[in-house]
Amino acid sequence: MSITIWLALGLVLIVEGLGPLLFPRIWRRMILVMAQQLDTILRRFGGGLVVAGIVIYCMLRHRAGS
Repeated sequence: MSITIWLALGLVLIVEGLGPLLFPRIWRRMILVMAQQLDTILRRFGGGLVVAGIVIYCMLRHRAGS
């Protein structure tokens, strides 16, 4: 199980690093715009990402189990 967590963390770091690596100006603007958003908007966005991640995890976990 622990290797799976490290693999997932590695993939997250790769995906998160692509923005500033390939599109630094656009990435910086996006961060500035997000920093100006209300807390409620950021919480909804974060919650949506968490739900999407859980759905993807459950779908893949279910598929791998069968």
